[in-house]
Amino acid sequence: MQHQDKVPASSVAMGKLMAYWLLKTEPEDYSYADLERDSITVWDGVSNALALKHLRSMLIGDLALIYHSGKERRVVGLAELVSQPYADPKLDDVKRVVIDVRAVRKMPSPVTLAQIKLDANFENFDLVRLSRLSVVPVSPLHWQRLLELASVGV
Repeated sequence: MQHQDKVPASSVAMGKLMAYWLLKTEPEDYSYADLERDSITVWDGVSNALALKHLRSMLIGDLALIYHSGKERRVVGLAELVSQPYADPKLDDVKRVVIDVRAVRKMPSPVTLAQIKLDANFENFDLVRLSRLSVVPVSPLHWQRLLELASVGV
């Protein structure tokens, strides 16, 4: 693994502790492979009030795990947030925000939902507790454990 591929367990971005997120997507609609192909995309389609609240609190430099929902149910990639949240230009609703994300790397070993549920470290993880939520905050401890399970050097 090259130095630039390392992902810090915790770091500081723009004077604040970096936040970590999990973003869900249906791979048939937009997969991590699509994000790699596009390099950067607008993360849109979020309508749940709590998920939108999470989007509004994101900052440039935060990192996100990309999770394929549906039949796959697994963490497959890593992305970086490259814009502040902004109103979805396709909608006439200032409450519906989007964010731009950049592909960082595919997970060497995707982490399945079954693995997460079997690991006692994730007992209070919102991915398990609030299974329908499309934008999930990830604590630094959960982040580090997910990267370990995915065989990503931290």
